[in-house]
Amino acid sequence: MRKLLNTVYVTNEQAYLLLDGENFVCKVEGVEKLRIPFDNIENVVCFNYAGCSPALMGKCVGKTIPINFVSPQGKFLAKVCGETKGNVFLRVAQIDSFRENGLLLTRNTMAAKFSNTRQLIRRSLHDNEKLREDLEIKRAIETLSDSIDKVFEAESTEAILGIEGNCAKVYFSIFNKLITNQKVPFTFEFRTKRPPLDPVNAVLSFVYTLATSECAAALETVGLDSYIGFCHTLRSGRSSLACDLVEEFRCIVERFVITLLNLQIIGEHDFEKQISGAVWLNEDGRKKVLTRWQEKKRSDIVHPYLKQKIPWGLLPYVQSNLLAKYVRGEIEEYPPFLQK
Repeated sequence: MRKLLNTVYVTNEQAYLLLDGENFVCKVEGVEKLRIPFDNIENVVCFNYAGCSPALMGKCVGKTIPINFVSPQGKFLAKVCGETKGNVFLRVAQIDSFRENGLLLTRNTMAAKFSNTRQLIRRSLHDNEKLREDLEIKRAIETLSDSIDKVFEAESTEAILGIEGNCAKVYFSIFNKLITNQKVPFTFEFRTKRPPLDPVNAVLSFVYTLATSECAAALETVGLDSYIGFCHTLRSGRSSLACDLVEEFRCIVERFVITLLNLQIIGEHDFEKQISGAVWLNEDGRKKVLTRWQEKKRSDIVHPYLKQKIPWGLLPYVQSNLLAKYVRGEIEEYPPFLQK
């Protein structure tokens, strides 16, 4: 089992990363702020402009530590992961399998997503009895339940994506009701992505980016090509398979964001608004979210398929490994993650 080590998040926009022997070093205006042995690092996510030294990138490549470059606002820019080292036969099998079984994989993945979203809503109802009689929430649960059946009747990926789009519209129409703390100083009206136009959307987009980059790293670790997906269309520069895999985990991101808001861990002072109307987390806001995200990744769950206790942070690696086993023909069907 892969050991859950540290993901290093570089949030200071003026930070510069460099190599010193076997150590990862971070400096700000020439002053050393952080020094970590490479053996304690599994992933690097940079929100800085200054970048990092070629020697550091070379060291990370040699140790298969991906470096993800993300804008300070949370938009994924690029990733340095070195030469692809994996079983070339697995990648060929991946292409063949996705061409032959892409519709089946899409059906199972979207059905799991709808089920997990429904479970998230039900958990909110369990925690807050005032929501239990809300008609809009009841209709959202019914829509998600009906859609699970519909995806298995759909004859194309495009039809399934149409069903998914309708579910997303219904779900996000009641999302604000799940933010039950009346002291939260902002509300959510609808999902906006590029760019996010309110604080709730800003946090959702930020954590979705983190989760997707972690899925991409996990897929590369098991030898799958994260750019060749079965559901999201192929696009140069986009990790389509990571976007497919993260669909199973969106409920985790959304529940995480709801918890941050209801506990008032983040507030108005953690955001900045641009002249264009875009709203982004500022440096303090990013640090708060990242700290809690790391804590979340270290909490344990019992995996519904393996029946073993694992940290949340290893879930992308477990699911990637199961997907690789399916591609190799070692298991008959890929079991997507189902929230209990």
